[in-house]
Amino acid sequence: MEHWTEFYTDYGVNIQKRFFGHYLKGEDNNWRNEPRVTLQVRYPGNKFVERKENEWPLKRTNWTKLYLTPTGSLSSEEQTFEKTKIEYDGFGEGITFVSQPLSGETEITGPMASKLFISSESSDADLFLVVRVFSEDFKEITFKGALDPNTPVGQGWLRASHRKLDPNMSKPYRPYYTHDEIQPLEPQKIYELDIEIWPTSIVIPKNYRIALTVRGRDYVNQSGGGSTLPNMNKFSGCGPFLHNDPDDRPLDIFGKKISLHFSEKDVPYLLLPII
Repeated sequence: MEHWTEFYTDYGVNIQKRFFGHYLKGEDNNWRNEPRVTLQVRYPGNKFVERKENEWPLKRTNWTKLYLTPTGSLSSEEQTFEKTKIEYDGFGEGITFVSQPLSGETEITGPMASKLFISSESSDADLFLVVRVFSEDFKEITFKGALDPNTPVGQGWLRASHRKLDPNMSKPYRPYYTHDEIQPLEPQKIYELDIEIWPTSIVIPKNYRIALTVRGRDYVNQSGGGSTLPNMNKFSGCGPFLHNDPDDRPLDIFGKKISLHFSEKDVPYLLLPII
């Protein structure tokens, strides 16, 4: 839902009044007994179901890895391969890895992450990751986001030279970057990247598919976008804030080939919070 919904609807205003009434006016309105987390669990067709929880991430989360394969699939079983790689253009649409049809209705609620093994022809690389859901006829399921009317399930971004992690703050489901130094890449050398993907909450129907796209530029949904607001870029799935400034992404560095690597020790995956 749009980011302003909580501020202007009766539903949102009533929540705010209870919160401020409790903490600023000392009102006895039962706010102290309010569960710490309120979810709007999404379903295809812009259906939302409110649910209360007591912690985040949820204690009953089944952290599940889907493994990327050189053939373009997402596998529930870990597989190792002889050393191989897949290349894509640094400014290109990248590669999409797709799961088998789900055997039953599946809820994904919580933060997500991905581990990739990459190399670049240059001293840096920008990674754009998109978690997607497709119906049985491969129509992408999108949702209304903070501004954009057709957003994917989840997105994550990482500039490879900022890959350094804080070991004390990082968790398997939430890499935490220090951003305290730039670590250029040595061309053609393989690097391990842990990439944060923003949290989500969705119930996926049986026979739908989960996909991960690794791109070299901003996500564009199947409709190609269209709507916008004054003085903003055309919305195509990631809102108005795009990564296309040539000063920030010069062609001679970020436009080179990027390779995803697979081997017995380099096993890339997508980590999902299955409920």
